Amino acid sequence: MRYFIKFSYNGSNYHGWQIQPNANTVQYELQKCLSILLQKNIELVGAGRTDAGVHAKQMFAHFNYSKNIENNKIVHKLNSFLPNDILVIQIFKVKDQSHARFSAVSRTYKYYISHKTDIFNPNVHVVRKDLNVEKMNKASKHIVGEKDFTSFSKLHSETFTSICNVLMASWEIQDDKLVFTITSNRFLRNMVRSIVGTLIDVGLSKIQEKDLIDIINQKDRSAAGVSVPAKALFITNISYPKNI
Repeated sequence: MRYFIKFSYNGSNYHGWQIQPNANTVQYELQKCLSILLQKNIELVGAGRTDAGVHAKQMFAHFNYSKNIENNKIVHKLNSFLPNDILVIQIFKVKDQSHARFSAVSRTYKYYISHKTDIFNPNVHVVRKDLNVEKMNKASKHIVGEKDFTSFSKLHSETFTSICNVLMASWEIQDDKLVFTITSNRFLRNMVRSIVGTLIDVGLSKIQEKDLIDIINQKDRSAAGVSVPAKALFITNISYPKNI
C-alpha cells in the first residue's frame, strides 16, 4: 500500500531534503525514524528537493508499506523520535499510482525580507536600503507564464527541461516584512533565490523592469542577479489533485 506523509521542517541544521554522503538531511532523519517504528527499511520519495538551509511549512513524501497505519498513533510516536526541527503532521493512504513528486500540480514558495535584524527571527533576509515594491511587482509580471528559466537556474543542474509554468509571482508588505510569493508547476535548482535577487536589483533601481524580459531571453545565469540567502526561503504549499 502507498502512503503519503505530510510534514514540516526548519532547514537551518540540514543540507536540504535529499540524502547525500557526509551530510545531515531531512530525508535521512525522517526515513531513519520511520524505519525504526515500522520495523522495515522505508524509502521515502519527496515532493521535491530543497537546498541547504531552506525551510518547509508544508512538504510531502510517499512510501510503500504492507500493513495498515493508524495515523494518530504513528504520528505521535514518530514526532517523539524525530529532532525538534522536524514535525510530522499526517500520514494517509493514497492510490498505488499516486506520487509525491510527479502527482503534484503546483508548489508555492515564500521569501521574507526585513529592513532590520531581528535576533528572535533570524530566518529573514535583511535589506537595509529602501526597495521600490511597485517596480518589483511590475517586473514580477514578466516571470509569470510558461518560460525557459535557464537564467535563474543553478549551473550544471541535472534536469530534463528548464521550462516552468509560473502561475503567480508577487510582492506584498506583511507587518514589518516584505514577502515574495511564487507558485509554479515546478522549480529549477536555485530558481526562486535567483529570481528574488534579480527583483531586488529592480527595487534598488540597479536594473529596470523591462530588463527582466532580456534576462529571461538570454538563458544565461550570469545575466540574472545574485542568489539571496536560503535561510529566508520557505516552501509553503504543495497542491495535488483531489483523486490521489
